[in-house]
Parts: sequence; structure tokens; C-alpha cells
Amino acid sequence: MAFGLWFTLFELLLKLFLILAFVKKGSAGITSTFTRTKWQSFDIPLDHKVLAIPNGYNAPQQVHITQGDYDGKAVMISWVTADKPGSSRVQYGTSENKYDFKADGTVANYTFYNYKSGYIHHCLVDGLEYEIKYYYKIGEGHSSREFWFQTPPKIDPDSPFTFGIIGDLGQTYNSLSTLEHYMQSGGQTVLFLGDLSYADRYQYNDVGIRWDSWGRFIERSAAYQPWIWSAGNHEIEYMPDVGEVLPFKSFLHRFSTPHLASRSKNPLWYAIRRASAHIIVLSSYSPHVKYTPQWLWLRDELKRVDRKKTPWLIIIMHVPIYNSNQAHFMEGESMRAVFERWFVRHRVDFIFAGHVHAYERSLNV
Repeated sequence: MAFGLWFTLFELLLKLFLILAFVKKGSAGITSTFTRTKWQSFDIPLDHKVLAIPNGYNAPQQVHITQGDYDGKAVMISWVTADKPGSSRVQYGTSENKYDFKADGTVANYTFYNYKSGYIHHCLVDGLEYEIKYYYKIGEGHSSREFWFQTPPKIDPDSPFTFGIIGDLGQTYNSLSTLEHYMQSGGQTVLFLGDLSYADRYQYNDVGIRWDSWGRFIERSAAYQPWIWSAGNHEIEYMPDVGEVLPFKSFLHRFSTPHLASRSKNPLWYAIRRASAHIIVLSSYSPHVKYTPQWLWLRDELKRVDRKKTPWLIIIMHVPIYNSNQAHFMEGESMRAVFERWFVRHRVDFIFAGHVHAYERSLNV
């Protein structure tokens, strides 16, 4: 019995719980009661309908959005076209099928071993108004596709908002059940704790192919609401046997972050403000000891927190600084030793982390 319980916990590929911390009437601290069925943790086959390539020549795929600025009045829309670059333009407006505005983005691709990615588009749509539903259209001709998103409420201590917390997702059948559960939960924005596709468990060209399938997998949610990204160990992809030694290569090409808006010089660590929350993203696998760029940036960013405007201070990272499990025990100790005193001094409300495939939370520190 004990072994069966341990096995079930260890097999959890995702830690999902919803903190309904900013709901109306002040109710807070509610954790999801979701219990996933014991499905096999096999990767979904590439020919499964949830990984399907959209119809149409050069149709946009792998569509996802993230916050595009510091205060939630911009989004970065990203997508891939497989056959040719095509247009990087986003048409958008406040009425369905009526696009009064447009924005032009950039396009690039990359190689990984002998794999050549599709054409990856990133387009910043800014100057948006709070609490407005926007419709957007990407692609060309009959292959164009349409989506929508809702902007958050203004930065204000009384602005309610619901975040979903997801980490270590992958693309197994368990991943699918968890994503479907999240989509039914009412979450408005995902704070993603690293370890996205697990494509690094594959070899050669299959690494890139599994990044593509994961992009299509999350599109059902990520095309309609921002996913706020942090990177984990499975994004490093250090594979010298095939000549790939640049850390985070696939991740940095595919996923944009608004790091410049928070005065960060590196997309792996940054901050945003959304509704009543100030959210800081840290990189567990980048240098963070004293006087490193991440250390210097965090020192300054914590000084920018205004609790009169954003009373909730949230930090997300991949490796937990506290962990009682044998798996990955003490791996977050170096970051704890450097940053714990800052977290206490600045009264951080929540630190969300992934990496350990089990659920655990601590008492207040």
C-alpha cells in the first residue's frame, strides 16, 4: 500500500493547483480538489487529434500568447508557419470578425542537429485597454485563423484575478487530463513553472518534432490567455554528442518574455504586474550568486514592488528552495542561501516551484 501511494505521487508529471487568491469578497487560499485518474504516463502519439496540424497551406500553428509589457496592456502573440515565412502581421479589434487595428512582428527559425524549425513569429500588440475582450487574426487567405483574449483589470489592490499554476507538463495522457481540468477551472492566466515539452527525452530530429507537437498541444489554452513562462532543466538541452551545446536554444527561440519591460537583460528572468499581483520569474539554472546579473536585477526589482498597488508578491521558479522529498533533495539550496533573506525581508506571499513530481507546501516562513 505504501509503495503504491509513493508510486502514484512520484508519477505525477504536473503539480496543478489553483490559488483563488484574488476573488471577489476576499476569499483566498482555495486549492483545487482535482484528483487525476491513473492513466498511463505515455507520450501522446503524434497522430493523435490533440496534436493535429491545422488545415490549410502554411496555416499558423502552435499559437500562444504571453504578457507583452510590465502592466498588462500588451500581449506578445507567437505562432509557427511550417512551409514558408508568410506574414507576421496580427489583425485585431474588439468585435468578432472586425479587425480595426494591426501590428507587425518578426520571424526567424533555427536548427537543432539536422532538424530545421518552422518559421517562428513573434508580434507585440500594445496600447490595449484593460478588461476588454480582443479578437485577433493571423495567417493569410483561407489558411488564416482567428482567436481571442481578455485583458486583465487595471493595476489596483482590489482587482480580482485567478491564476493557474502549472509545471512539468510534458505531453502524456496525464498531461492532457490536467490541461483539460485547468481549462474548466476558470483560471485566467497560467504561471508556468518550467519543464515544458520534455522534448529533450528524444534524440536527433525528434527533439524539434516534439517541441512542435507540444506547441500544438497547449494551443487550446495558450492561444486564448497568457502563459507566463519560466524555464526548467528540460529546457537546457545540452547535447554535445549531436553538436548542440547552447543552453535553452529551443526555448528561447519559441517563447518570448517581456524581460526588457522590467529592465532585465535576459529573457530567463523578468517581472510583470497583473491585476493586484507583482510576479517575479527567476531562473534556477542561471547564475544567481552575489553580483551576477540575475542577483543584481532581483535586488533592484524587489525595490520596485509597490504593495499599495500590488499587495500580492509572487515568485515563480523551477527548483523549490524547500523540498522534503528524496527526489531533487537540496537542489535549490544555492538559491535559498542567496535569496531567502530577501524573500523574508520583502514579505513574499507565495513562491511556486516545480521540478519535484509531487505536491508539497510549507507553513509561512
